[in-house]
Amino acid sequence: MDFLKEKHRKKISITSLDFVRSAMTHIDWNSRLIGIKGARGVGKTTLLLQYIKKFHANDPLVLYVSMDDIYFSNNTLIDFASQFAKQGGKRLFLDEVHKYPNWSQEIKNIYDDLPELQLVFTGSSLLEIINARADLSRRAIVYKMQGLSYREYLGIVLSIDFPIIDLEEILSNTLEISTSINNKIKPLQYFSHYLSHGYYPFFRENDQLYHTRIAEVINLIIELELPLLRGVDLAYIHKLKQLLFIISQSVPFVPNVSKLSEKIGIHRNTLMTYFHYLQESGITRNLYKQAGGISLLQKPDKIYLENSNLAYTFSFDRPNIGNLRETFFANQLAFNHQLTYPVKGDFLVDEKFLIEIGGSNKGNKQIKDMPTSYIAADDIEFGYDNKIPLWLFGFLY
Repeated sequence: MDFLKEKHRKKISITSLDFVRSAMTHIDWNSRLIGIKGARGVGKTTLLLQYIKKFHANDPLVLYVSMDDIYFSNNTLIDFASQFAKQGGKRLFLDEVHKYPNWSQEIKNIYDDLPELQLVFTGSSLLEIINARADLSRRAIVYKMQGLSYREYLGIVLSIDFPIIDLEEILSNTLEISTSINNKIKPLQYFSHYLSHGYYPFFRENDQLYHTRIAEVINLIIELELPLLRGVDLAYIHKLKQLLFIISQSVPFVPNVSKLSEKIGIHRNTLMTYFHYLQESGITRNLYKQAGGISLLQKPDKIYLENSNLAYTFSFDRPNIGNLRETFFANQLAFNHQLTYPVKGDFLVDEKFLIEIGGSNKGNKQIKDMPTSYIAADDIEFGYDNKIPLWLFGFLY
């Protein structure tokens, strides 16, 4: 255990607090069992380390460990937690629990048998909380993380802490809000770089190798996490990559299940399952016409890449600007809102707001006379009437 404590101290010492994700303030850190899910690369580990450094930097009763540490190849988590509690330990932070075979059962046992110990764990976006071997849904408060919003990206690049803005406030007060932001910065100056290089926090490390790093993350999800957490047969990994390539080259992708199933050489039900897995893993986003009751084998009406940076990673040329705009909007809105595919317009938000996406000259023709309808327009600095700057939807989280 002393070896793990030394690792903890080293990690905390090199963790920067220059920029802290807003997710930190939205988590109830006093709960006894906290789970944080998210795709690879979105910053879950950094969030844990920053929280510890900010509030428990020199507390010997707090410990961070990664569950892929070699220590756990020959030691159980429950024995480790029990030993830590006997030494007076109060808070245990477990990173990447999905890499530990019996994580859910042992966390349940720790929760039940060691009430003096608080647990915080992170895991893949594919992590099963309800259907795992031990159902933690009644015990754990689970939060989801995704990549940087445009607001957070600007906060890193410009060292300015912009407030989160509520969707209804953006729609009803767009001129005043957009004017206020434009008085501080030129939001369009940074928007294109965010669309290509700003979603994953590691963009600060090496801009030139950024998309190579994303490609490595996607490969790890497909080759390691999906077989481990969803039981995807290794023999089908190539077909899964083939499906992703087809989707990426024509997003938003409108799937023709029969033709696609025949082209890739997999059964229709397997294809539907793969659509679901790709969304779960944070690679794609499925859009349906109805809001609830989506089954695993239901065909999506449209499929987008999860974020606009992926479009640049998968594309041989510059991605289509219309696709980038829709992908950005879907990504920023779907984190805290419900999106469906409407009869008219591009997106229906929370079954209430109809949104059409376009450039600066986009008119009302397609959504004319529709109630609570708006245009999310690219390349404009200020909003007016029902025309909202597209970049402004990046301030929702």
